[in-house]
Amino acid sequence: MNILIVFNHPYEGSFCNSLLNSVQNGLKMASHSIDLIHLDKEEFNPVMSAQDLKAFRDRKPVDSQVISYQQRLEKADHLIFIFPIWWELMPALMKGFIDRVIFPGLAYDYANKSNTRMKPLLKRIKGVTVITTMNTPGFIYRWFFGNAIQRALIRGTFWKLGYKNRKWISYNRVKMVNQSKREEWLVKLEKQFSKF
Repeated sequence: MNILIVFNHPYEGSFCNSLLNSVQNGLKMASHSIDLIHLDKEEFNPVMSAQDLKAFRDRKPVDSQVISYQQRLEKADHLIFIFPIWWELMPALMKGFIDRVIFPGLAYDYANKSNTRMKPLLKRIKGVTVITTMNTPGFIYRWFFGNAIQRALIRGTFWKLGYKNRKWISYNRVKMVNQSKREEWLVKLEKQFSKF
């Protein structure tokens, strides 16, 4: 399979980077091909401009980086998103990727004239995996903050697009756990993706 990873974390020493390494190591063991979009290193601009909105309306992207990302999406069999949760949501680069790249006419179309039901156009994609880190305990994130990533991304974007195989792996209280626990998580994640 061709796996497209969309990664967002500006600090190379972050636990997100360690998770990225584990995922890539596991996928390599399983002989998958990997295409990595590193939004920070590629200096992706997350801001939706007036020109972008017109392109969105006309279904014709104009930004060369967005067009390149869309071409890479068309070749993917599975998508993996890796990012930290900051202030209960994804960072700006990741949100901008969703806003500017998940584009009508390429990623989806409307199934009816009232524009209420979507149908996916990226037919090769069989599933989406989201991997996140946060310092909030999971139960507080779910019950007090309303499980924002689940609502906004897993259901709000990928359920609406019609992808049935959706998975969210969340690492919680990352700053509070010891190094051995982090290493345990990394080994388990690598093993999981080696069987992917």
